[in-house]
Amino acid sequence: MRLFDVYPLFNIEIVRGKGCHVWDSEGNEYLDLYGGHAVISVGHSHPAYIQAITDQVNKLGFYSNSVINSLQQKLADKLGAACGYEDYALFLINSGAEANENALKLASFHNGKKKVIAFKHAFHGRTSAAVRVTDNPKIIAPVNEGLEVTYLPLNDTEAVEAELRKGDVSSVIIEGIQGVGGIQQPTDDFLRQLRNLCTKYDACLILDEIQSGYGRSGKFFAHQYAGIKPDLITVAKGIANGFPMGGVLISPVFKPVYGMLGTTFGGNHLACAAAIAVLDIMRQERLIENAAKVGAYLLDELHKLPGIKEVRGRGLMIGVEFEESIKEARTRLLYEEKVFTGVAGTNTFRLLPPLCLSMEEAAEFLRRFRKVLQA
Repeated sequence: MRLFDVYPLFNIEIVRGKGCHVWDSEGNEYLDLYGGHAVISVGHSHPAYIQAITDQVNKLGFYSNSVINSLQQKLADKLGAACGYEDYALFLINSGAEANENALKLASFHNGKKKVIAFKHAFHGRTSAAVRVTDNPKIIAPVNEGLEVTYLPLNDTEAVEAELRKGDVSSVIIEGIQGVGGIQQPTDDFLRQLRNLCTKYDACLILDEIQSGYGRSGKFFAHQYAGIKPDLITVAKGIANGFPMGGVLISPVFKPVYGMLGTTFGGNHLACAAAIAVLDIMRQERLIENAAKVGAYLLDELHKLPGIKEVRGRGLMIGVEFEESIKEARTRLLYEEKVFTGVAGTNTFRLLPPLCLSMEEAAEFLRRFRKVLQA
């Protein structure tokens, strides 16, 4: 059987990782400024993370959600304390797309409405409703087109109110910081107005913090810079440092009903052990503070480099945009300077390193990056 060929691959096999470094099958060492799509939050192969998973799998790897799993409540308690949402409820699933899927469903259950407002260049996942609210017609199949979605410009309050005024919008879904869209940020004022408008017109505000959450922005959630509380918050990516997991943080205004949501693998014992370890490591090693400090240094230094059109971001979620294609520069950075980075579109580097990136590692990245840009 062959693999279904949907990914263009670099001719590199990564076989080992430690902190912010990975090694390929040929023994080459790379500085990881991408964290596997912002998934590696506490660093590769953190010993406390490895120990937590090892201890749990030695006892029990999985049992269904038909019985008590006290690890789920332990995770909810730690997550609530870490992010300041102790009064919210937690529903655990397996991925970011599932998180958004369930958030959209909960909103519609809550207010009985159908339409969704999303934003231009948004990315929310590849499952049925999640892909429909993603602004990329190429990945939306005909079977997904039934959900009515309006894509509006980011930071355009008047356009949002004009749509909400029609009275048929169930939810507004927005990323804390757009990732795939190129590290584009909703302004703090726009998020505050969005919160007020959703309340005014009885629509649910969904904050997709899948990529921008879990400390990446320098706060636990990127929307917390605006001082607002969404109705639903979706998380995944860094939640379990590579173990597949996602979640929805749900406002107390939503009332659960048996059978309204469900999952086989969501919140399983191994995933919970991994996620609990991540929160403990983040707290003990002050990784959110580190993301803010090292991110500020990177942003400041990147602004000084010549030939860059724009530098955007918060914390360790950074976009570096050029006027021309970065394909050649990114390839040279990877193969010659041994640095993994991401990309958004054709002109923007996307930096999403583990939150444990040190000042020394950030400086080393800048040295290698300058070398490529000056060539």
